[in-house]
Formats: sequence, C-alpha cells, structure tokens
Amino acid sequence: MSEQPSTESTGNTGNQGDVYTHGHHESVLRSHTSRTAQNSAAYLIPHLGHGLSVLDVGSGPGTITSDFARLVAPGPVLGLDRAPEVVAAATALAREQHLANLSFDTGDIYNLDLPDDSFDVVHAHQVLQHLTDPVEALREMRRVAKPGGIVAVRDADFHGMSWYPQLPELDEWMELYQKVARHNQAEPDAGRRLLHWARAAGFTDVTPSTASWLYATPEQRAWLAGVWADRVVGSAFAEQATAYGFADKATLERISAGWRAWGASPDGWFVMPNGEIIARA
Repeated sequence: MSEQPSTESTGNTGNQGDVYTHGHHESVLRSHTSRTAQNSAAYLIPHLGHGLSVLDVGSGPGTITSDFARLVAPGPVLGLDRAPEVVAAATALAREQHLANLSFDTGDIYNLDLPDDSFDVVHAHQVLQHLTDPVEALREMRRVAKPGGIVAVRDADFHGMSWYPQLPELDEWMELYQKVARHNQAEPDAGRRLLHWARAAGFTDVTPSTASWLYATPEQRAWLAGVWADRVVGSAFAEQATAYGFADKATLERISAGWRAWGASPDGWFVMPNGEIIARA
C-alpha cells in the first residue's frame, strides 16, 4: 500500500526556492515505491488509452509512471523529477521492466523545457502540496497539455486525516508536520484546495473527486507505522523540524514511539483522504 505510501505523487519538481518536506530518505522511498496507478491514480485510469502521450510531473521512483506506460503503450510517457538520483533510479526501473515507451529526466515544474500543447495527459501525484506556488505550476502543466487534453492532480489533505486510537503522539505529529510544511511555504492541506487552485490557474472544465487510503489490517498498520516511525527520526522532515527549532531529538523519538504504539494496536485505524481533479486544457 501507499500513503500507500508520495510524493509523493511524491518526488517533486520545482524551483530552488521550494523545500521538499519529505526528502529522499529510505523511509520515504519505501513509501513512494509502493504506489501504483491502481492505488494512487484510479480516477485517471478510465481516461487513459493506447497511443496517448503522458507527462508525469514529480514522478519520483517511477512506479506510477511505469504503470501509465503500460496503459498507453505505444504512446510515449515522460517522467520528470528535480532530484537526479531519483531520476536515475526510475530510469533503471524502466530498463528492468523493458518499457521502451518510458523515459525520465530532470525538470522544473514552473518552467518545463517542453513545447506548448505536447501531451494528451499531464499528471502530478502528491506534488502541489510541496510547492510555494501551486497555481503557477498548474498553469505550466496546462501550457504543455494539448487543447482538450487532461491535467490530472491528486494530493493528500493532512488535516483531513483521522485515526484511532487517539494517541497524543500522533496529535503532536500532525501539529509538527503542519508547522514544518508551512515554514516551507507549502500547503499540507492541499487536497481540499485543488478545485480552487485549478480555477485560479484558468481551468473552467474541472471534475473533482476524492479517494482515501485506509490502514486498518495488521499488515497495513505495521507498514504505515514503520514508514512514519522511521521518517520522523531519520528523514529530511526530522532535519527540518530540528533546524527550524520546532522539535528536539527527544520529541521526535517520542513521536516515533507513538507511531509504533499505534501500529501495534489491534484496533488501529488510519484514513488519509486525497483530493483529485481532472481538468480539461
């Protein structure tokens, strides 16, 4: 599952002023490589067909992107990410899976080095939540979409997340995550804002939807708890939380232990809602 893991739709692409809250720690990549088109872009699959061209912006390790390549083959699929090491790993994945119609490159979501009207579908998963200017990013995605083509975006809504048992450490985690992300001038509650951002970017034909990731089986709880328990103490998020003065090592370790306690609860339940839009260029 993904959060299932993101993000991660994501890796992300952006200007150098954007700070990626999650970074590329092993715990983050563990999360992002669990994402597939089915568990993270089901709303888009009915719009895909053989021969279409797809641009995946913020493609991260490329697991969703590779699914797109299979769904639209022989149509070309390009994944962009701003982290060269992530692009290299995604390129290796495409090679291993013998996907001749799939390629990856580095890129900037605010300044895509691509002609106008290039792709039938332009997609971003768990990307806009990390950007300082998501509206400008959507404008640029619209520019490279063909007339009548699709711009498809999916982002989580952190304040919409809910869980049981109500452990205080998870409340503390949410408060800390919000503080770190907003210090980065990002919007962790992006899911509820996608329609607003799309309209601000000039889209007039927008279909909104929502879907959630649920973690309530022993296996799902163990997976999610392990991802976040490790991320809280070892990822870029941990580094930023301490650098910004929002938490010390003891605080992060307490939150990490809280995640593991939640994961061990036989009644554990965690829901992550995601906003989605299909916007016509």
